Amino acid sequence: MQRYFTQFNIEDKFIEIIGDNYHHIKHVMRMKINDQIYISNGKVVYYGSINEINSDAIIVELQYEVKQESELKIHTTIAQGMPKSGKFETVIQKVTELGGYELIPVLSERSLFKVDKKTEHKKIERFNKIAKSAAEQSHRLMIPKVHSFMSITEMIAFSKNFHYKCVAYEASSKEEQFNLSKRLQNINENEKLLIFIGPEGGLSDKEISLLKENDFQVISLGNRILRTETAPLFVMSAITYELELRR
Repeated sequence: MQRYFTQFNIEDKFIEIIGDNYHHIKHVMRMKINDQIYISNGKVVYYGSINEINSDAIIVELQYEVKQESELKIHTTIAQGMPKSGKFETVIQKVTELGGYELIPVLSERSLFKVDKKTEHKKIERFNKIAKSAAEQSHRLMIPKVHSFMSITEMIAFSKNFHYKCVAYEASSKEEQFNLSKRLQNINENEKLLIFIGPEGGLSDKEISLLKENDFQVISLGNRILRTETAPLFVMSAITYELELRR
């Protein structure tokens, strides 16, 4: 069954759906009166029935709350060193499907991606639409937020309120490496974890030193060197296994 995100109060009996959701329901899915959908406001999910279809709005009757556990027990943020071309869009989609809480596109020293200030807001808009679509498809309770582009120093400042901060770095010494599994075992429910993954060219020694100075723990992602767009999927899958499947 299709899921849509829109703002509503749980006291509401009927809600109005407009904009992109309206277009998708009417013109893409071609739904009719009495068809059923799921509606989420980011906090709760309701089972709804289409009551009326107008020229610019659809009226949905909220029938009952649907109980579900589609969110991870911890708030996981992926900070991604910006890769070239459309790879970050794939990262957004897959991290959302795997339960990520938010994503930060980071412009690091070796990032091949260049930001055009004139179109920056449109890119962030597109990124968030991709997250919304992936959240609907994977039946998330909430839509992960994709933040505006940050430098490494801006990302470090943003990370101050996180309980745990890690950086994936293949060039670290054995003494420096922290096993991701052991790191996850120390995290309590609802605590905040940020994991930073570098771009195609990796991270410079200066950047690694700066991250360590600001309490980022170096973690290893195993014995193989992963592509920058593969690493976030590995991380999210490992978190899902540790928190949901292993126990």
